[in-house]
Amino acid sequence: MSPTRLSTQPQHRFETVLAPELARVSDARRSASAALRLWDVGKPLADDVQLVVSELVANAIEHGSGWVALRVAETAGNVTVEVTDANHVPARIRCSEPDDPRGRGLVIVAALAHQWGVSENGRTTWARFVLERTEMAPAD
Repeated sequence: MSPTRLSTQPQHRFETVLAPELARVSDARRSASAALRLWDVGKPLADDVQLVVSELVANAIEHGSGWVALRVAETAGNVTVEVTDANHVPARIRCSEPDDPRGRGLVIVAALAHQWGVSENGRTTWARFVLERTEMAPAD
């Protein structure tokens, strides 16, 4: 299942294109954070989404090629993060040694997201989070 074309119209959407410079990771995280606040996404979930944005954008900059596109959308009870670059080699989880300082980004993504994957063309890595809405109990 690839969310590069979201199945329903997003209720909210944020998109940007970033230069392939590691300094842009913090810009992406701050921009996503601002959008999530505007959409009233709760702090615990917003924190997870921001961390995944950081990891996916950093991976695209370090291992991809060309400009990096970031899209965050709220659609039908989900928040989806998509990061696209020009590299057709799909992102994949690596095995890291305990003392390796790097190489855990997609492990973090897999742990935090409800689902994650890579588009068929290998250029887009995505993560989906389920919005948990609190429902009020009916009054007696």
